Amino acid sequence: MTTGIGAPRDLARERRPEFDVMRLVVVVGLVFFHASLVFGSRDGFYVTNAGTGDAPFLVTGLVAALCVVWAMPLLFLIAGFGAWHSMRRRGPGGFAAERLRRLGVPFVVAMVTVAPIPQWLRLRTDPGYHESYLAFLPRFFAVRPAPADFPFVLKGTYFETGHLWFLVLLLCFSLLLAPLVRWLPRALARRLRAGPARVAALPGGTLLFGLPIAAISAAAGLEETMGGWNRWAYAVFFLYGFVLVTHQTFPAAIRRDAVPAAVAGIVLLAASVPGFALLTEPGADAFTGMTPLAAGVRALHGLAGWCLLVVILRLLDRTPSALGRAVAPDRPLGRLYGYLAPAALPVYVLHQPIVVAVAFFVVGRDTPALAEYLVIVALSLALTVAAYDVLVRRTRLTAFLFGLRRPGQGGSIRR
Repeated sequence: MTTGIGAPRDLARERRPEFDVMRLVVVVGLVFFHASLVFGSRDGFYVTNAGTGDAPFLVTGLVAALCVVWAMPLLFLIAGFGAWHSMRRRGPGGFAAERLRRLGVPFVVAMVTVAPIPQWLRLRTDPGYHESYLAFLPRFFAVRPAPADFPFVLKGTYFETGHLWFLVLLLCFSLLLAPLVRWLPRALARRLRAGPARVAALPGGTLLFGLPIAAISAAAGLEETMGGWNRWAYAVFFLYGFVLVTHQTFPAAIRRDAVPAAVAGIVLLAASVPGFALLTEPGADAFTGMTPLAAGVRALHGLAGWCLLVVILRLLDRTPSALGRAVAPDRPLGRLYGYLAPAALPVYVLHQPIVVAVAFFVVGRDTPALAEYLVIVALSLALTVAAYDVLVRRTRLTAFLFGLRRPGQGGSIRR
């Protein structure tokens, strides 16, 4: 079934193994990132090793700053790309139903089964707290409406979506996009796609798309609990994946602009990172402060993130043929790819509760912080993959509940 969104080719081909790989790289990288938060004395993570001081936080904070500027935006960009192809195959109504099934069901299952675990373990770090997990659950689900925080419309003393905020936003953006495409006249849809294409055709035009992201970041602030970006900046990345990455003229534009984008991204990142470390005073901090300096730092951060995504798209554009041959089903790497490529969503859902649980039993011992960190990472990765293999991919029911298309299915996930 087709809609007014057209039928681009080239960069918009549907099977993108390099996107699968990058999605998995980001998700696995989150295990390393969340494990590092255990040793950040200023981060308020669920379980912390307070005896390590600020030095590990400074190191992990710098590494995180170099990654968060592109990692979660890349996931939303890829999701927008996948939304295009899902919309073309299923139509807006079918796309919305598929998103509810692939994102909504895993979200509800995770909220009921694993999302309360980190909050309960946070309380259990207090030696005087002895409440069982089952006794804690009613308190976790004691919620009240909070429409002002859309799309996070429920609040509670202990209730939180935690790391599942990604699913909430992605489902929200998808369900808002479907009726827009459904009701948009075909001619108008084509004109709206042609406009960004004309901007991208300008010398350095791809960099101009960073301006809306910079404006949102500067005016609305950044949310530390959502990967250091504003939720509506993620909406822009999602739309860019839907409108730009799938347009047949975009590959040539990123090839032309990749070098200036790399230079601009590095310079902007170098200029913005110190601001996040230095601007920490209440009301003037780099994340939410409304002073001109704080807003300027956030604007630089937004521009840097988009520029680095242009570079990443250029690098990925150089890999498809070789990578496609390497992950052919009859090759050893292809079999590994077929096993891991569908794992990104289940691994994302499962990883943080596992990291927190492992950290709960590891920290507080007379062991160097680096050794504890490596143990947490190694055990968390092993347990997360084991949970994916044993609890998710073995049956059709568990595959459905965790958003896996089919247990053991090889090839690229088609969103």
